Amino acid sequence: MKLSGHRKQSLWFAFILHRISGLVLALFLPLHFWVLSLALRDPAALDGFLSWTDFWYVKLAEYGLVFLLSVHFFGGLRLLALEWLPWSSRQKTYAASALAAGFALATSFFLSATIYG
Repeated sequence: MKLSGHRKQSLWFAFILHRISGLVLALFLPLHFWVLSLALRDPAALDGFLSWTDFWYVKLAEYGLVFLLSVHFFGGLRLLALEWLPWSSRQKTYAASALAAGFALATSFFLSATIYG
């Protein structure tokens, strides 16, 4: 697949990452609300589910989820800055900073979950 024009720019990839992370987070929300409903309806089932989250692959999935959430958050802040602030040549730096901040936040969460969890 040959990319042309604006699709070769790194800011377009920042837009796509923001869009895809938002879609994946929206797909995750029903599961999240179901688990929250367990706390209200059946605390024993919630305890069983929470014990299942001690497995390494669940922690790895949590890492991916926190990464998507933080990238979506920081990417959204970058988009707000893009709309509200005057355009500058530092927009690529803002996009890279959003990605780096998301990675740092998700990695610190993952390390905390594996070391202290």
